[in-house]
Amino acid sequence: MSLRHATLHQLRIFQAVASHGSFARAAEALHLSPPTLSLQVKQLSETVGQPLFEQLGKKIYLTAAGRTLEEACRDIETRMEQLSQDLAALQGVERGSLKLAILTTVKYTVPKLLGGFCAAHPGIDVAMVVGNRENLLQRLTSNQDDLYIMGQPPEQMDVVCEDFADNPLVLVAPPDHPLVGQKRIAPRKLMNQPFIFREPGSGTRLTAEKFFASQGVVLKNRLEVGSNEAIKQTVAGGLGLAVLSATTVVAELALGELVQLDVQGFPLIRRWHVVYPRGKRLSPAAQAFKDWLYRHRP
Repeated sequence: MSLRHATLHQLRIFQAVASHGSFARAAEALHLSPPTLSLQVKQLSETVGQPLFEQLGKKIYLTAAGRTLEEACRDIETRMEQLSQDLAALQGVERGSLKLAILTTVKYTVPKLLGGFCAAHPGIDVAMVVGNRENLLQRLTSNQDDLYIMGQPPEQMDVVCEDFADNPLVLVAPPDHPLVGQKRIAPRKLMNQPFIFREPGSGTRLTAEKFFASQGVVLKNRLEVGSNEAIKQTVAGGLGLAVLSATTVVAELALGELVQLDVQGFPLIRRWHVVYPRGKRLSPAAQAFKDWLYRHRP
């Protein structure tokens, strides 16, 4: 058996089929006709000398040889990506690509910084994904991006975590709430107040719960809402209080749609962090953006 005749094109097709678990979906994703795709996989199988897939009912599965080849394909893909970065480095930071994954809350600040970076480095191709904490941790685990920006650093992962800016959390209420206008409100006065929370695992929620627990206060959870925008609308509608990043409520506070309560201990000061797997070699573009964050931090 010799793999010298296997092509990168065939390996990418094979990897697409393995990833999608379907010849038809892989063909659609690669914009190939199913017969063309099947022929390439067949030729690769003949080169390997063993079948790469087996079909049970309507589903296809990797054979032992297929699993071994898939692992090798991942190694090749990683090496090709590194080669691309190395070649870009030879041309300087003005070439290359940058893949960012940012927490939903950071979308109020980081895109502005990214806009300035792109204007200063127009030759860099930038892709950005916005998601909640769980989404980012999943992407971080599989090393899908260059840099991750989040509030609560992951505790059980071997990562580099560098803070670059404050992220103050404030407690907001509807304008007609009885506590509006009161000074230095004791946390215990919030014991029976209904709260609107983000989903479990949210960094903002974890920080708020930790603070109130330290004060011996158990919060009343009225609703769990999956986005900051929905929380703001819910609070403005009078359904409860919420702890949110100050960057997310600037407009609503200015318009009087929400009011910041003067609660002892608030604002809670958190930090934004740049995170990436320990041992990861940052591309020139990723390193340049990380440096840009520190020079232009809010």
